[in-house]
Amino acid sequence: MTFAHATDVLNRHNQGHVLRFWERLDAAAREALLAQVATLDFESIARMRGMLAAGGGAAAAGAPEPAGVVTLNATARGAAIARGEAELRAGRVGVLLVAGGQGSRLGYDGPKGAYVIGPVSGATLFYYHARKVLALARRHGVRVPLYIMTSDTNDAATRAHFEQHGFFGLPREDVFFFMQGMWPALDAEGRIILDAPGHIFLSPDGHGGTLSALAASGGLADMERRGLTTIFYFQVDNPLVEVADPAFIGLHLLEHADISIKVCAKREPQEGLGVVVMRDGRCEMVEYSELTDEQKNRRAPDGELVFKYGSVAIHVFSLPFLKQEAIRPLPLHLAHKKIPFCADDGTVVKPEANTGYKFEKFIFDVLPDAKRVVTLAFDRADEFSPVKNATGPDSPETCRRDLQAKWARWLSAAGQPALPLEIDPAYALDAEELREKSKREKLKTEMLKC
Repeated sequence: MTFAHATDVLNRHNQGHVLRFWERLDAAAREALLAQVATLDFESIARMRGMLAAGGGAAAAGAPEPAGVVTLNATARGAAIARGEAELRAGRVGVLLVAGGQGSRLGYDGPKGAYVIGPVSGATLFYYHARKVLALARRHGVRVPLYIMTSDTNDAATRAHFEQHGFFGLPREDVFFFMQGMWPALDAEGRIILDAPGHIFLSPDGHGGTLSALAASGGLADMERRGLTTIFYFQVDNPLVEVADPAFIGLHLLEHADISIKVCAKREPQEGLGVVVMRDGRCEMVEYSELTDEQKNRRAPDGELVFKYGSVAIHVFSLPFLKQEAIRPLPLHLAHKKIPFCADDGTVVKPEANTGYKFEKFIFDVLPDAKRVVTLAFDRADEFSPVKNATGPDSPETCRRDLQAKWARWLSAAGQPALPLEIDPAYALDAEELREKSKREKLKTEMLKC
């Protein structure tokens, strides 16, 4: 993009101020600024400005009611597993990992997926996820492609981490990296914020940006080329996740769902998990911050929370539904934030109050478009222990504890003593596989971490 072209585009969209410090910039800074301008999505920016002018998002109409939740008995689980395993054996399942975040909240300077979580091995979050995909491929005798969404901040480091570790045993041609989109922040007048004379403040466009990024990167086309029909989606911070769990895959297919969602009982009413609800005849996700205190604490006659189940960002999508939603503009979510900005004299101001607006898209905003949604309850002790905080709940300490507790349950089921160990997903993907192997061979610690 040339200076003349950038000037014309910005002026047509009432953003000419972006180039007001042009004469101060050296050649490298000018080139970098023009590169940023070239990436701007002015159609989305127009939607952002319209949202600001309207005073924020539209208020929801009706009162939310909790959506129905499925629990599988032994017979139903068996049927779902059989259907899911058939889909896996046919090579029609892909895995989508959202991994654009940094580990800064954990005191780690790098991609969150490269954070060390293994209580014995020192393995990283990426290790566990990739090895589970490898184990699925080995068990079902197929290739299971892994699609990893990175961000502008951690893309190079994430790719380097996989290279350094030999893609954790996965064929490199089955790992598809793609970058999340970045959006500018706006001030109260709808002007793009500069956080330096030659730099536009940009932030990730939210996990809802997964869909447009998949389309733009060729990821959706790659899924079609491989003959995939079912996509398992999850986030990087949860190493307990059962990747492409056959029962979940199978239930999704048996129910002919567009999207299926795993939910677990909240540990307390204020836990920060979104809730799947029905409102005005449509399925939606209500964020925990959007529920009133009364709603969070409301009890049914049996004493259970009315909004008992929370979503932990474990989903299954049909590929046709993903393709459909990738070309639709998802709703925008606005957040008022303290955003550094460049004053008229070129100095950078770090405000003490909220001065700018960030915008995001959320993946669960596809729910109202789905013809069929399935919500499956699961036991959080087996599948959910995220690494979000440096200390306290949802921290590395609690995650390592929960990992070892899960493996101890597997060992107990296999008739083995509990040891301070790890079980490599590529050695045993679940308790049943560990039990079968324990019948054939005497387990040793070095075999479990192989």
